[in-house]
Amino acid sequence: MAKGASLHLLQTIFATFPCFFLFGYNQVVVGGLISFESWTEFFPQLDTAHATGSLKSHRSVIQGIYVSSFTLGAFFGSLCCFVVGDLLGRRKTIFLGGALTFIGEAISCTSFQISQLFVGRILTGFGVGILATIVPVWQSESSEATNRGRHVVIDGIFITSGYVASYWLNFGFSHVQNHAVSWRVPLAIPTIASVVLCVSIFFFPESPRWLVRAGEVEQASLELSRIKNKDRDSDEIIREIASIELSLEETARNAASLKDIFTTKNGKLFYRFMLCMGLQFWIQMTGAQVISTYTTTIFQNNLNLSDGITRILAACALTWKCLASFIAFFTIDRFGRRKLFLFCGVGITTCMMCMAITSSFGSRNRGAAIGSTFFVFLYNFFFPIGFLGPSFLYGTEIAPVRLRVAMTSVSIANHWLWNFVVQMVTPIALASIGYRYYIIYTITGLTYVVAVYFFYPETMGQSLEQLEDLFQQDISVSETVHFASKLANLPKDEENREEPLKVQLEQIEHSEASPKAAVP
Repeated sequence: MAKGASLHLLQTIFATFPCFFLFGYNQVVVGGLISFESWTEFFPQLDTAHATGSLKSHRSVIQGIYVSSFTLGAFFGSLCCFVVGDLLGRRKTIFLGGALTFIGEAISCTSFQISQLFVGRILTGFGVGILATIVPVWQSESSEATNRGRHVVIDGIFITSGYVASYWLNFGFSHVQNHAVSWRVPLAIPTIASVVLCVSIFFFPESPRWLVRAGEVEQASLELSRIKNKDRDSDEIIREIASIELSLEETARNAASLKDIFTTKNGKLFYRFMLCMGLQFWIQMTGAQVISTYTTTIFQNNLNLSDGITRILAACALTWKCLASFIAFFTIDRFGRRKLFLFCGVGITTCMMCMAITSSFGSRNRGAAIGSTFFVFLYNFFFPIGFLGPSFLYGTEIAPVRLRVAMTSVSIANHWLWNFVVQMVTPIALASIGYRYYIIYTITGLTYVVAVYFFYPETMGQSLEQLEDLFQQDISVSETVHFASKLANLPKDEENREEPLKVQLEQIEHSEASPKAAVP
């Protein structure tokens, strides 16, 4: 039975990768298929290319509803985790999400009527919503503090791998689009990932923190010893299980129900909840879906290229985004969450501002059009560094164990809600206000940078129990942010890390109050 590093590797390959590949692939795959000739023959209700006037307008609405029905399904799937995430446990909930995506994908790729397409897309979205919510929770609860960031931030890499696979497959099958295989095969491919996920998930350990909460302390010790590759009777395992139990007892006294999320006392729950909600709002309202979903449209409007060249360029942009995702993997546990958030925020805000400027010259200005294309690629460099994986990681780190799934469920549902809004509004906005649309994202990007600087505490290197202890301290929000950064920068082997958090905070205060040694 795999343990330690080998366990994490297998878990990444056979559980984490299928989950987030399904997330990325299913989200964008139909966008490149709805213009295929075979597709429009089977589903003329979605054909806008061969319609005019009121008929085209009517079909555009149906097409928009169909494409965005995935996000609505994901919205309700995320909310579903509110109940089933703690009731079934992490692994069974992941199995449920994988099973639903398989059923939805199977219905979609075998569809002969538009009603089947809608049912399949909604079910697929429902399953992906469950996976996007519960998998980061499972990962963060089953990882050590020193490398928890890497284990969760890799989700962003896998999401973009789904984008890339979808774009290149759509480009390849566009050459045989007069046959039903051109869209049935792309819709069928993700069923492989769904099957792998459903078969493999029970070979991996359940969350020790969920097991402790469920009263299965012995099983939690076994699973934790497997994760850490330590003997179950070792001091480290005993100490961590005791810490989890203590944290649960403390949380149970201070935050026993969902309504406590909306209080400012007992662990600053409302503050933490708004941090989670804010990240998922900004991930959409800084232009993510505009650049990912409508890359082809942007290139067509700016460069007036042929359909084939535009598809290649769009696929290259998403491939570049996938490669940029690896930067966060190597930096998240070295520089921390805040620095990556700030770096990403400044970068994408600058890109949106520059796109507003270059797009204002119109497509006839060749230099400005090339500039817009450059900033699309540059946006795809900055965005995954601070948003794709880190945003899912951060919410699971700052939420208390008893409300971790509830907070994550609502915040991820918020992610899908704003995703839906952006997908529906963008085509209208680009056609009506043009370059001014990018100014909106420039402004929201600036608010994101300011919010991160003043309100988002660092979580790097601290166990989930230590973070909970920090939020329980009777200190202000600004002090929480300040002390979190100091704690994260303590050397990993420093002895006082074993001391109570209050003692560490007192030591930090004392060191800051002490006069600096005079420099000769």
